[in-house]
Amino acid sequence: MNLSQTTARDLLNAIKSGRISARELMQLTLDRIAAVNGSANAIVALRDPDELMAEARALDEGGIQGPLHGLPIAVKDLINVAGVVSSQGSPIFRNHVPEKDDLIAARMRAAGAILIGKTNTPEFGLGSHTFNPVYGATRNAYDPTRSCGGSSGGAAVALATGMVALADGSDMMGSLRNPAAWNNVYGFRPSWGRVPSEPLGDGFLHQLSTLGPMARSPEDLGLLLDVISGPDPRQPHGCSDAAVSPVEAVSLQGLRIGWLKDWGGAFPFEDGILGLCRDALTVLERLGADIIPVTPPFEAERMWESWVTLRAWSVAASLASLSGHRDALKETAQWELDRGMSLTAMQVHDASVVRSEWFRRAAQLFREYDALILPSAQVWPFEIETPYPTAIAGTQMDTYHRWMQVVVPVSLIGLPCLSVPVGFGARGLPMGMQLFGSRGSDARILSMGAAYHAATGWPQKRPA
Repeated sequence: MNLSQTTARDLLNAIKSGRISARELMQLTLDRIAAVNGSANAIVALRDPDELMAEARALDEGGIQGPLHGLPIAVKDLINVAGVVSSQGSPIFRNHVPEKDDLIAARMRAAGAILIGKTNTPEFGLGSHTFNPVYGATRNAYDPTRSCGGSSGGAAVALATGMVALADGSDMMGSLRNPAAWNNVYGFRPSWGRVPSEPLGDGFLHQLSTLGPMARSPEDLGLLLDVISGPDPRQPHGCSDAAVSPVEAVSLQGLRIGWLKDWGGAFPFEDGILGLCRDALTVLERLGADIIPVTPPFEAERMWESWVTLRAWSVAASLASLSGHRDALKETAQWELDRGMSLTAMQVHDASVVRSEWFRRAAQLFREYDALILPSAQVWPFEIETPYPTAIAGTQMDTYHRWMQVVVPVSLIGLPCLSVPVGFGARGLPMGMQLFGSRGSDARILSMGAAYHAATGWPQKRPA
């Protein structure tokens, strides 16, 4: 069985029908990890193989227990998993072994998944390049000299190399979208509030980051999204938890899809990215969609200033308890902490007013368009030794994360967004584009993605 080509749905159906046991699948998974993870460095804190095999045998003997019964999953290393080192990529937590699962891990375990270890992430998830002082760098699945993106980089590479069939991730500033694009898989940022966060600290104010699924098809995304979705009574926000599975391709005939391109020149791109996205748009046109160029609907710089304020405020809130360990934090974490701690209440309020204005303008757009499209990244995967790009096509970047500005229109207002693969550039490196819709349109976006996937099947292809 080729694990890099087999869908999670097919694996789960094979277990359910008895064509393969959870034990056999676990052995195949461990063999695959042994074969490729040494160079990829995507899965970290892998549990003892004998323990994993025993857990798989117990599931075989106990009958089907849930929708993910017997499926091995490695959890992103920003999430606590009971009995497994959960470091967040920081030397501060290098030896931290939680006694209980975080909410998302508990939901996957209750659904029958076997949590085999962790997927690598940048320190505290900051930056779209997966490296940290605890485990080192995760290498791109298509070129080991290049970054795999981040912060869900380990998850994307584990999927692309066939070490897992489903993966969880999180997304504040493209962390489910950028690594999916750079590793030729799908990443889905759900509507904000659909997947609850861990019920710790403030539950009312911060509305930027969300958890979500990654997979090699939209259909598989739906399987995991249904498991991790749903309200948590300890948290005040939430949106519809109606099931999205089974995700089935919807007809695109007559749908109006807006192409935002480079936001009127506000977002610089490296050569070849916009061209690949335009090629992908022709696929949607062949499927019957009307692709309509959209002029910039909101001032990009106002959106950016709102974003960097609200992000710094949120990140500083999460890191405030570690301010006494400031010297142990990486430079970008220190930058976010210092910036966030210096903000006034009115600066945060003004930033949220701009966010609200953009949300209202987007609501108008979605009365005109069924979905909107932007590229998933502004640069190709860069050299693995580079911390972050400092310029794009001659335009200097003024922060460590400005090079990912293209994801901000979605992240700022919590829209559902699917990063779909669009093929390979001249160097054989993958790229993707963002297909997004109105808040709550998760099922619709996934179904549109399923139609695109049926016509392209990019994750099952390799560069020429």
